[in-house]
Amino acid sequence: MSKGLFITGTGTDIGKTYVTALLIKTLRQHGYDIGYYKAAISGAPMVAASDAGYVNATAGIGEAPDLLLSYLYDHAVSPHLAALWEHKPIEKDVILRDWQRVTAAYPYVTVEGSGGIICPLRDDDQAFFQLEDVISWLHLPSLIVCPAGLGTINGAVLTAFYMKEKGLPVQGFIVNHYTGSPMEKDNIRMIEKLSQKPVLAVVAEDDTLLHADAASLISLYQ
Repeated sequence: MSKGLFITGTGTDIGKTYVTALLIKTLRQHGYDIGYYKAAISGAPMVAASDAGYVNATAGIGEAPDLLLSYLYDHAVSPHLAALWEHKPIEKDVILRDWQRVTAAYPYVTVEGSGGIICPLRDDDQAFFQLEDVISWLHLPSLIVCPAGLGTINGAVLTAFYMKEKGLPVQGFIVNHYTGSPMEKDNIRMIEKLSQKPVLAVVAEDDTLLHADAASLISLYQ
């Protein structure tokens, strides 16, 4: 039975896709057959130019586009708004169907979220649901990607607290844009102290792999 891990972030453009690619690439180089899935991507004209395309190429998955994601939108706005503008509402049944397909193909699947944890995916007369609902549907634990610099304590801890309140298990954090400065080291200390969750890895700008024990990383998948 396939195991999965959800990757969320403290906001948009904090490097969630980059970190996701490094995680999958690292584990694949250690012999783990890791797949990728994302429910909805907005702001890309084609799969190859999207987050899914980047991870597929960077991590060396080589998967067909139709197994990587369910919904692709041109407009670079929140998925719920892009879906409304482009008349392509996100359907729960489609997400669950595509999840079954990717988990049938891979023993481990990394699922990337859209934006931060509070991200509406559908808001119309027929339905309303958010990213957190997808995590619940798939019964997955999560990793939170956060930046290393000033302001990250607030965003990281609030994200962890929100997910705890919603009953969404969090395995820990990966800190991106890390330079090793004294402030960043203290940010990590405070994030761990306040959230009671571990920082599992740090990622620098030029990293091509995730510097963490592969056995520890694969144990995060459930």
